[in-house]
Amino acid sequence: MTATQDVREATRPAARTAVFVPKADVRETDDAFWLRVDVPGARPADVDLWCENGSLHLRAKCAPRHAGKRALWWEYDVGDYARSFALGEQLDGSAAEAHLADGVLTVRLPKVESARPKRIPVRGG
Repeated sequence: MTATQDVREATRPAARTAVFVPKADVRETDDAFWLRVDVPGARPADVDLWCENGSLHLRAKCAPRHAGKRALWWEYDVGDYARSFALGEQLDGSAAEAHLADGVLTVRLPKVESARPKRIPVRGG
């Protein structure tokens, strides 16, 4: 075995699919929650989002980058993503919207009408 082959074998990941917890930003406005989640390598058809019991759940599958290729070196692993966000019962999951571009998933989760702030008019005497 040559030195190059030693390096190749030492840096090759095990034959498994890793599951990563993606990094996310969550912000709240008066009428919705907004999430931006990093899911590099995922395609829109491979992302599964659902609301249940006041939580948003995310699962995304990623195809292996090196399938059928001979790589000399790679340091970052590719795998699937899974994460849940507990946001409370004020979600209107039926009106949620999601968009995936450049490895970033953007999700808008509107709040139910009863959870939105209401202005109370004040009348004078």
